Amino acid sequence: MSTALIARTHLDWLESEAIHILREVAAECARPVLLFSGGKDSCVLLRLAEKAFRPGRFPFPLMHIDTGHNFPEVIAFRDRRAAELGEALIVRSVEDSIARGTVVLRHANDSRNAAQATTLLESIAEFGFDACIGGARRDEEKARAKERICSFRDEFGQWDPKAQRPELWNLYNTRVHPGENIRVFPISNWTELDVWQYIEREGLDLPSIYYAHEREVVRRNGLLVPVTPLTPPREGEAVERLSVRFRTVGDVSCTCPVASAAATPADIIAETAVTTITERGATRMDDQTSEASMERRKKQGYF
Repeated sequence: MSTALIARTHLDWLESEAIHILREVAAECARPVLLFSGGKDSCVLLRLAEKAFRPGRFPFPLMHIDTGHNFPEVIAFRDRRAAELGEALIVRSVEDSIARGTVVLRHANDSRNAAQATTLLESIAEFGFDACIGGARRDEEKARAKERICSFRDEFGQWDPKAQRPELWNLYNTRVHPGENIRVFPISNWTELDVWQYIEREGLDLPSIYYAHEREVVRRNGLLVPVTPLTPPREGEAVERLSVRFRTVGDVSCTCPVASAAATPADIIAETAVTTITERGATRMDDQTSEASMERRKKQGYF
């Protein structure tokens, strides 16, 4: 084995695999799109896309399915980052699906996280996308761990975990009939720790709420729920002001921070190395309703 190969780190191998997947999808799919929310995993995907395709333009647009209940810091970062890259950003909103009547919520302030599936499927139909590139990783959650790198969706946008295509010898089947599509996860084999090590190595910019800051929270069901107009304190709950950070970002109504003083990627790497709870397990209220919550959403068209 050559000295160059021996010198490659595990991040180099993960990066090479992800770049190969991105180029394969760009070559084989007619109309791919990269899902960009402003979150840390999609920021890593953007850097990988830069390494795969620069100095040319990306061979796909960026798209975000906006719930309307996102953290403002993340939306501002999303718009700024897309503008810096000079890449097209498509934004489609759950609010518009509600106005069309395709999404119906029981209450106005209900979590819109699951409702993104409907808006995503509508957007896929609107633009004719045959591949949606996302930043999901297998270590996040049990249903995510069942996904292939190229995960097939039928003409109804549904996922069947028991009927997935084999991916032997890193060969990816991207063939779909009209109306079908695949979800592509280039960083499937990465862990949360890998992501943060890559962020540190590449010097990637992230929304400020990923780092320690003071915020009012209440303790509820073992989580720190941020106090916002969408998530006000309930009767009898004591409001505390704590130093916290977000391990993942999403709909305000279901995303919680964790207590932390980590202000740099190095600090977060040290915390992540010793944590025993996945980021979704520690921060997502919607995943605590049932062990099968994520799988049900994915079968209906969720990311």
